[in-house]
Amino acid sequence: MSETSPVREPAIRLACLLSDRAVLAVSGAEAAHFLHNLLTAEIEGLAIGTGVPAALLTPQGKIIADMLVFNASDDEPLFLVDVAAGLADDLARRLTLYRLRSAVAIDRLGPEIGVAVMAGVPAPEGETHYRFDDPRSGNLGARLIGPREALAALLPAGAATGEEAYHAARISLGLPECGKDYLAQAAFPHEVNLDQVGGVAFRKGCYIGQEVVSRMEHRGTARTRTMIVEMLNGLNVMGGAECRAGERLLGIGGECFGARGLVPMRIDRLEDALKAGEAIALGGVPVRVIRPGYARFPVEMG
Repeated sequence: MSETSPVREPAIRLACLLSDRAVLAVSGAEAAHFLHNLLTAEIEGLAIGTGVPAALLTPQGKIIADMLVFNASDDEPLFLVDVAAGLADDLARRLTLYRLRSAVAIDRLGPEIGVAVMAGVPAPEGETHYRFDDPRSGNLGARLIGPREALAALLPAGAATGEEAYHAARISLGLPECGKDYLAQAAFPHEVNLDQVGGVAFRKGCYIGQEVVSRMEHRGTARTRTMIVEMLNGLNVMGGAECRAGERLLGIGGECFGARGLVPMRIDRLEDALKAGEAIALGGVPVRVIRPGYARFPVEMG
């Protein structure tokens, strides 16, 4: 059984600290221009207090790290980069290499600075932290960046949830994260739907890997897209499992949370399988395939 129609985004209630995220601070007079020329997203013109998903690419167009970039500027330009903790040091090192003589400071903030998520519950403003709406989906509420102790004190009593609830929520919305749902330097932005959630600007000048990404967009050559898969037996499947339809390899799954996971999969092979009425399985477990609600790319049911 497979379903590829968009699904209505579920109501989500979350309040938790994320132990697997780190924060970089990019400041200085040329901070916006510096990031704009390196990352996939539109950074110059990003309004203060807002954010955007983005990625740093290899020259071949593969994602080194995906991230959320927030404009925290006040009297001076300041951008906060919310990135997977396992990718933060490498990202800081690479950005520093590109800095050259730019009027930019790049700081990998220490582990005492954290990220919290609050959705379906009030996410307060305050002097101790920054508050930004998640730019990928309104259903993921707000992300708070500040001292971990201060963030922990903000979590409503009785409303706190575990990190797994956050990951289950973002997977239900079809929002991949590098290191969990796909490997660094293994996927193009289109393959993890970054173009679908506002993380790729196609009208700005060059950035690293821009020629490859632009070619995929304008020639329509993106054959792989990330889909939600739901295990029909309600159980979990280990990350790295193969998603297959008969002998067809559709893709490799990421980590599963609850009974759902994300799989960057070949859409053409999925369409062939659906037309042939073949069962689809992840790691041998039958699954239902769901197209993310935000997706603008079509999937032919056959």
